[in-house]
Amino acid sequence: MVIGIDASRAFLKKRTGIEEYAYQTIKHLRQSIDQKNEVVLYVRKKISWKQGNFRWITPDIDFSLPKNWQVRGIWAPRFWTQIGLSLEMFFHRPDILFVPAHTIPLFHPRHTIVTIHGLEYEFCKGSYAFLDRLYMRLSIRFSCFFSEKIICVSENTKRDVMKLYGVSEEKIRVIYEGYEETFQISERSLETGIVFSQTDFLSQKPYILFIGRLEERKNVTGIIRAFEKVKEKYTLPHTLILVGKPGYKYSLIQQKIQESTQKDWIREMGYVTEKEKWEALRNADVFVFPSLYEGFGIPLLEAQSVGVPLITSCTSSLPEVGGEGAIYVDSQNTDVLAESIYTLVSDKKLRDAIIEKGTENVRRFSWQKCADAIYSLFF
Repeated sequence: MVIGIDASRAFLKKRTGIEEYAYQTIKHLRQSIDQKNEVVLYVRKKISWKQGNFRWITPDIDFSLPKNWQVRGIWAPRFWTQIGLSLEMFFHRPDILFVPAHTIPLFHPRHTIVTIHGLEYEFCKGSYAFLDRLYMRLSIRFSCFFSEKIICVSENTKRDVMKLYGVSEEKIRVIYEGYEETFQISERSLETGIVFSQTDFLSQKPYILFIGRLEERKNVTGIIRAFEKVKEKYTLPHTLILVGKPGYKYSLIQQKIQESTQKDWIREMGYVTEKEKWEALRNADVFVFPSLYEGFGIPLLEAQSVGVPLITSCTSSLPEVGGEGAIYVDSQNTDVLAESIYTLVSDKKLRDAIIEKGTENVRRFSWQKCADAIYSLFF
């Protein structure tokens, strides 16, 4: 059997949620797929001009592939999935196609499996540009209708897909995402001697931490407002550290920081390496993630896995993912968020209880469990 996997998002140097899912599922499917099956990873092929010649370039893969796996580079000027991957499916169709990132090609095998990560754009319309919302709605509806099986990353996402897009429950399987249990320098990095840059988060202590794309849907301005309130009311010595690359309406976040009464206590760190991310998490006093809507929420698991007390929203999939190991707040109520931050900083008994429950909760999730469950759908 030939198993095709859309790996176009998996090997980006700067990965966020969906890209991380594609990377981790492919990485762990190496242990799930037996050697009697052939696996083809479809990646984006680009043209580069080097030393007076045009050259085709495919992304680096920082882990080794089994002998029965191959990488196939596909080029398209635009609309890679609907032009490049569709043509590949038309002329060289695999027995099964797995698409980790919600958009299946126009031409595809009958046995096509797609992962739907969430319908946030349907619930937070002001957090997306109109054309982005239109594209996601059309492409995800198409994927839901024409795929053989649908993976939803949470029960909440499953309910949304059934309610908004009319998909039958029999077609959907809920498979939770995982988290990187221990950060390790990649095999390729060890071979090439890459040295990771380091930010000394220990010197920033004590601090309250947010990790995610800096955008409207993540409620970053709400975090800043809550931080102002807790600083002014309780004169906490903490800094607020925001880690992540800019997203939609980032200019509003910049403006909020500049106008903040506590701007000298707010640090933007931008996108950081995996090593830096884990350093930031391990040294944080509190991790805040009061997102307006999420399909899953990997940062919750990452915080719980290193024993950091967590505050998140009581909406969408977040209570499902965080379990009992978090304090849940109304994402719109910055007063409650501020009080929750202070409580976790000042109440050691509650803090220790949240950490203990978080450590227990995170055991439910792993990328290998995720990959094994995905592979079970191939038959």
